[in-house]
Amino acid sequence: MKFKNAIVITGGIAAGKSLVCDILKSKNFKIIDADEISHQILDTLADEISKIFGNEFIKDGKVDRKELGNLVFNDKSKLKTLESLLHPKIKNKILEKAEILEKEKKLYFVDIPLYFESKNYFEFDKVLLIYAPKNMTLKRLMKRNSLTENEALVRINSQMQIEKKRDLANFIIDNSSNLDILNSQIDEFLKTLKE
Repeated sequence: MKFKNAIVITGGIAAGKSLVCDILKSKNFKIIDADEISHQILDTLADEISKIFGNEFIKDGKVDRKELGNLVFNDKSKLKTLESLLHPKIKNKILEKAEILEKEKKLYFVDIPLYFESKNYFEFDKVLLIYAPKNMTLKRLMKRNSLTENEALVRINSQMQIEKKRDLANFIIDNSSNLDILNSQIDEFLKTLKE
């Protein structure tokens, strides 16, 4: 099934996807958030995470995301193991929510940070990329997540290069300036969808 009322929002880590989603929510658009779904699912998998990766990644019965992130972003095979555990469950939940929203026959957005990397969401074919150059996302990520430059670079480099994503997207919003410019780009984007 194709979800014709959906537009995927994607982009590099710390590009501003959440900010764009917040602005769209303020304009009464509904958003399906893959990261939020991922966190909910991850919390239910503490036992499996403990068995696969070790007890040191569980604190107070919940997965310690920062420690698990440090492990998997430095070991591609462990990242693949985690993704194979999480991604099918995340996708099922996204599709379940999209089926409900599709019935409303209104535009909605699906925030999937790893849309291009996963190559697994063929049900969605319209993609909005939130773009910011790598040097900018590096600074944002270090500040936001209290990471060293090396820790942030490892996370950024685990994703497809932002310039390649830019070539694959249907629509692009450049979030390398200020909030006023971002807001006007979002308004312009929404206007083009109505034409």
